Amino acid sequence: MNLNIIRGIKKPDLVGDSILLERNTFHAFNKMKDAAKKDGFNLKIVSAYRGYERQKYIWNNKYNKFTNTHSLEPLKAIKEIIRYSTIPGTSRHHWGTDIDIIDEKYSDEEDVLKTSKFEKGGVFYDIKNWLDLNSEKFGFFITYNNDPKRKGFEHEPWHYSYAPISKKILNTLIKSGLKKIIKKENINGAEYFNDVFISKYISENILDINPDLK
Repeated sequence: MNLNIIRGIKKPDLVGDSILLERNTFHAFNKMKDAAKKDGFNLKIVSAYRGYERQKYIWNNKYNKFTNTHSLEPLKAIKEIIRYSTIPGTSRHHWGTDIDIIDEKYSDEEDVLKTSKFEKGGVFYDIKNWLDLNSEKFGFFITYNNDPKRKGFEHEPWHYSYAPISKKILNTLIKSGLKKIIKKENINGAEYFNDVFISKYISENILDINPDLK
């Protein structure tokens, strides 16, 4: 796959309406959605493909908020951002293979992507159990699992990746000279991306994921 597609600069082969997915991911998700419906659940994707410029907007907005509104030092702001958000060009959402899933029944809830809502007593607890039992049958694996030894991004019980495609893309990304690419990023705070930071970001945020997605 073209590196500009992997980095979100150019769109991959996407299908869908308001929610865009890589073609194979789209078909696999619909099969999983049909299976869930038979069991009384209506899977809803709240986030799928996201291009480079959108990720850049998210990054810059968070950086400005943490440094200006919350008066954090730049390095502390960056550390806070990468708890949940990626450096533009490295987001798995650029690939169209990664999705954030909730139960449509409770889609009017505020802050749907909140870990506590997927835990016991939360509105998405039942659908999370269904996904735990069934998602891998359709090729979808939780990306940032709750393994206490895992580093990098926080646990995201809503984030799934279509392994048959995303594993290949990740492999290509890692072989692309990612360190040099990150160094050249023109985003807020990029001047603090030194070699030590970048190496740690790659090993922890990019690579320390569910082993089934490597």
